[in-house]
Amino acid sequence: MRLVLDSGALIALDKNDRAMWRRLKAAVRTEEVPITHGGVLGQAWRGGGPRQALLAKALAGVDVRPLDGGLGRAAGGLLALAGSTDVIDAALVLLAEDGDGIVTSDELDLERLAELTGSHVELIHV
Repeated sequence: MRLVLDSGALIALDKNDRAMWRRLKAAVRTEEVPITHGGVLGQAWRGGGPRQALLAKALAGVDVRPLDGGLGRAAGGLLALAGSTDVIDAALVLLAEDGDGIVTSDELDLERLAELTGSHVELIHV
């Protein structure tokens, strides 16, 4: 199972949450590179430096994808179906494929979006 990381997962890594670090290390061992997108990173990143050394270390093993025009349009379409407005969440859900696990602190918002994509993903609470 590939991990798709929401801002809650990145913040947990930044705060040295042991369970989240175990998940990340397990993904590295199985060569399933976790993914996220730049918008999610923007929600967690606060300038870097020594205060965010743990997050910077974690991001070295994460595939951070661009929130580009194609993903933005697809996210907007998904939001129209859901009657929702959070582009960051919609774009994250669209990165997930069948069998992936979305690691989040906000399962309720992502659950409806995931259902609408038709993908079979697991929502993992951080």
